[in-house]
Amino acid sequence: MKLTLEGLKKKEAWEAAGISLPLYDIETVVRETKESPVWVHFGAGNIFRIFIGGIADTLIAQGESTKGITCVETFDFDVIDKIYDPYDNLVLAVTLNADGSTGKKVIGSLTEAIRAQSGVAAEWNRLKEIFVNPELQMASFTITEKGYALKGTEGNYFPFILADLDNGPEKAVSAMAVVCALLLERFKANKAPLAVVSMDNCSHNGEKLKQSIVTVAKEWESRGFAEKAFVDYLEDESVVSFPWSMIDKITPRPADSVCSELEKAGVEDMAPVITSKKTYIAPFVNAEGPQYLVIEDKFPNGRPALEKAGVYMTDRDTVNKVERMKVTTCLNPLHTALAVYGCVLGYDLIADEMKDTELNRLVHEIGPVEGMPVVTDPGILSPLEFVDEVIRVRIPNPFMPDTPQRIATDTSQKVGIRYGETIKAYVEKYGDAKKLKAIPLAIAGWCRYLLAVDDQGKAFELSSDPMIPELTEKLKGIEFGKPETYHGQLKEILSNEHIFGIDLYQAGIGEKIEEMFCAQITGAGAVRETLKRELN
Repeated sequence: MKLTLEGLKKKEAWEAAGISLPLYDIETVVRETKESPVWVHFGAGNIFRIFIGGIADTLIAQGESTKGITCVETFDFDVIDKIYDPYDNLVLAVTLNADGSTGKKVIGSLTEAIRAQSGVAAEWNRLKEIFVNPELQMASFTITEKGYALKGTEGNYFPFILADLDNGPEKAVSAMAVVCALLLERFKANKAPLAVVSMDNCSHNGEKLKQSIVTVAKEWESRGFAEKAFVDYLEDESVVSFPWSMIDKITPRPADSVCSELEKAGVEDMAPVITSKKTYIAPFVNAEGPQYLVIEDKFPNGRPALEKAGVYMTDRDTVNKVERMKVTTCLNPLHTALAVYGCVLGYDLIADEMKDTELNRLVHEIGPVEGMPVVTDPGILSPLEFVDEVIRVRIPNPFMPDTPQRIATDTSQKVGIRYGETIKAYVEKYGDAKKLKAIPLAIAGWCRYLLAVDDQGKAFELSSDPMIPELTEKLKGIEFGKPETYHGQLKEILSNEHIFGIDLYQAGIGEKIEEMFCAQITGAGAVRETLKRELN
């Protein structure tokens, strides 16, 4: 069986393998969507394919929609070449249940895959054609938090962003410049309304997306590439809205065990690939069952019936509370702590870390104990029930092949959201954050991780992170087993508000983190002993 439109015609074989197929006519959906797209999505990776693609798939299957999603990749074009094109944009979605069972279905709602390449006329003209279509209702995003960043920690534009600002819309390369250029085309064509929806895991994601796009637009205005009326168009949320959202579904790298299971069932060519930009991806996506998507209901050009597919449609304040609950308290901070300590303590499966007495205690302290005093109940989801499901069911799921190494990716871009917001809330509520112990311990663990030496003194490879060169340079001179080599190298990191959103010394915990870090570099087993001491 091949995961192609032609291959799906062998329906009996797919059914015998326990794999559900779309009941709608995929080719009709593809044709209608291409003729007049209503939903375009940037970021063609795993969570998009199984979750967002699954939402569209559900709406089509229910008869609530006749159109799928147009997919755009802004970063890793190998994903289109190796995972979309050869498989007719189909996705084999595998749900990994905690009891060991799996649910398998083919998703047929991803109707077109485009590379965001302004230098390739066919791709660029197709994107322009999509954006000038007045029927387009929403452009959504899962490009990760760093996809919205325009400036480095020193507050200066990244060189590639500066190039986009100087070169103008027709030579846009970065995601934010590409999107801004396409919105400029829509403005020039018809000024039609649109919802521009971030679905990334970051606080106030809609605000960040708007700020980045408007910044690019203003820079282009100052350089003569756009008029002020275009900036006004982007800043009028009754015309171009930037709804806030909260998304949650643990979607690890494709597992070899799932690949083997599918191939044994007769599905061909399921092997994962590693692209030239180090994306680990496969024709299938494996993920947990629980999923949450909460979106501010602000769509000036209309929208699909998202609520019919389980999406919570609500107001901005509620989204903010749900997002804050999840990203800063109930899930992401726990994941980050497990990621950095898991790498240092030699784990290669997140679920196994929950069997570790100290690490289990650490996430209980970060979430239910330290996080809850500053979480506002959003009303539509209970924080206590949410974090309980995370700690009892979701993270310990032994059939989720998620690794600390994957979750440790881009930690420098995440700690400000995952810990900084709670730290700031403590400062606002209590005057400082000195009541905190587990969160400083998590930050100390991240700093210890940056030494790239495990608890036994063996070197390991750090996960990808744009700030690794800068951070490791600041830690230069610190040696494992020689605490006397520490001479305050952490101070520039812990005081950097671009990283944490707050100066941790002004918050009253900078020195505490330094002490915890120093205790973890004294020799073999020092990380474990520090965890035991601090958590008991």
